[in-house]
Amino acid sequence: MELSERKQKILSAIVDTYVKTGEPVGSKALCEALDFSVSSATIRNEMAELVEMGLLEQPHTSAGRVPSHLGYRLYINQLMEKRPISEEEQRYIDANLSGAMDDPEHLLEEASQMLAGMTRRGAVTTAPLSSGATVRSLQFVQTGRRSALVILLTSGGQLKSRQFRCDYDLTPEILRIFHAALNERFAGIPLVRITPAFIQTTAISMGEMTMLMPAVLMAILEAARDCLEAEVRTEGQTNLLFVPEFEMDDARRVLEFINRRGELARLLNSLNGNIRVLVGSESKQPELSDSSVVVARYTVGGRDAGAIGIIGPTRMDYAKMIANLEYLASSVGTLLSEILDLE
Repeated sequence: MELSERKQKILSAIVDTYVKTGEPVGSKALCEALDFSVSSATIRNEMAELVEMGLLEQPHTSAGRVPSHLGYRLYINQLMEKRPISEEEQRYIDANLSGAMDDPEHLLEEASQMLAGMTRRGAVTTAPLSSGATVRSLQFVQTGRRSALVILLTSGGQLKSRQFRCDYDLTPEILRIFHAALNERFAGIPLVRITPAFIQTTAISMGEMTMLMPAVLMAILEAARDCLEAEVRTEGQTNLLFVPEFEMDDARRVLEFINRRGELARLLNSLNGNIRVLVGSESKQPELSDSSVVVARYTVGGRDAGAIGIIGPTRMDYAKMIANLEYLASSVGTLLSEILDLE
């Protein structure tokens, strides 16, 4: 969509002013915000044309205008000025993340909490996917007379556990046999290869021990599947209950979607590129029709690993949000790479 330079400046000024004030922007306020002189009548005419083009909307109770979803999209793509993150925000992010370098899960949890606090929006992160990871080791912990826990550690640093129950009494000696026999067969195996067919083949190869193994092998299969599913963390959902743009029903619908972790993970991991912004219906999720999603990808060891993002109303300071997310995603990726290299 081609706009004259004057229309571009007017649309940009309306978006910037509306984001700051939350109030529909009238011609008088716009005259003060523009960096060139033009009559109020001319501005009103230009605003009317922007409404006809679908870039502005006029709330029923106001003489002012607000950006439409299409207006936000054009602003983000063509008019928004890139804004660097402030040194104060950099120091805040660095300090908080450096205190969470004991393990990857703690780091991602801290990143989510910090992002929710900084933006006053809902924050979401996905943990590194393990599609290229292998089994590093299997550990066994007895939990009852006939039950125990298998703990699967991946080459990417993930830990997943599954409980299993046998129809015979377990002893430390039996668990030591499990440990030796199963680590011999599973260590170094890619997670994606641990399928029902692989489990069946493994069971057959174990000869007489097979009778002891069905529940154990199924627990390993389930733990491997858990590793291959994207882990989604959410923080700051209650922030959305206090957003002026959201009625209670709007906030409830957004929260319902966020709590459907599988759908949320698929949405986040479908977004390629360093930074993506979805405005309103662009997410193709009815619950987010009046919301925006801003997502940054992070890499670990040079490979795409996960996403960090925010969900909130379409009225948000996109330039600031993007700057913060880009820096946070870059920092998380760098620190995760260092943690995994040290392990």
